[in-house]
Amino acid sequence: MGEAAERYWMHGPKSRRASDAGAGGVDLYIGGAEHAVLHLLYARFWHKVLFDLGHVSTAEPFAKLFHQGLITSHAFQRDDRSLVPIDEVDVAADGTAVERATGREVKPIVAKMSKSLKNVVNPDDVIQEFGADTFRLYEMYMGPLDASKPWNTDDTIGLYRFLQRVWRLAIDVTTGELRSAAPADDEVEKRPHRTIGRGGAAIGRRATNTAIAAMIEFVNAATSSGGLTRDQLDRFVRILAPFAPHMGEELWHKLGAGSDRGSVAHAAWPEYDEAMLHDSEVEIVVQILGKVRAKLVVPADTDAEALEALALESEKVQELIAGKTVRKVIAVPGRLVNIVVS
Repeated sequence: MGEAAERYWMHGPKSRRASDAGAGGVDLYIGGAEHAVLHLLYARFWHKVLFDLGHVSTAEPFAKLFHQGLITSHAFQRDDRSLVPIDEVDVAADGTAVERATGREVKPIVAKMSKSLKNVVNPDDVIQEFGADTFRLYEMYMGPLDASKPWNTDDTIGLYRFLQRVWRLAIDVTTGELRSAAPADDEVEKRPHRTIGRGGAAIGRRATNTAIAAMIEFVNAATSSGGLTRDQLDRFVRILAPFAPHMGEELWHKLGAGSDRGSVAHAAWPEYDEAMLHDSEVEIVVQILGKVRAKLVVPADTDAEALEALALESEKVQELIAGKTVRKVIAVPGRLVNIVVS
């Protein structure tokens, strides 16, 4: 096998020789546990044969293996335990399921989504109603990648509305032109930095649901504060594009109208300032005998001693502890102050 063949099999860079260490390979293989005796087994077998013969430079084709959780869905059984395809069943508001062809009631069961159980949701139907970007977002927002999750097509509406909010945030729907807000203060500018930081870290952990949650929070905050500057929108589109590539590409080209900067798929992940990830002020809960009685807004770097003094000097706290003896004060910087009185 020549170098070109190994590059094809191992997807290594063209500039690297096959004999070099780490000539190629797949960084991460994501597949169900059953892949251990199916696709994964076949790929490893052929690769190990080629390695033993000296044709490839690594013993394993995949650097890391990750098993995703199962997607579950309702399946429907007749009295004789035979299965009815889900698109041939009508479900009433009270949850009663009836086979359309016979009018007979069938029993809903929860099982993994599979062709054999006749409970597969056709992606084309979801895409036809909500679009491919919504479908992708919902799959990645359902929960942790390694957890089993129930499919519910009705839940896709929330992600569909999120994409609509993104579009309205970026585009004036009456003119079709890009919106652009005036430069904001530092507190508002912190939002894109936090979203980039949280989103990138979540993707690294394969926690795509957390990355999407960060984007939803960002869009809600940006909408409330009056919009985004062009620079902020440019950075946000780079984060959005891996999850909603069609909308991401459309907005990317609108942002770069008249320029030849290529696809957003080739754009670098935006940089962020670590210092922008932290609040300059934090809200501190003040408890008296374990019950929340007041809240203080203080500089984020306030130490325990200063926090204790501020809590005890608070007018509301002084009213509540008047005539009582302070036995102990526990101050946790950045979180709370607990005052024990008798």
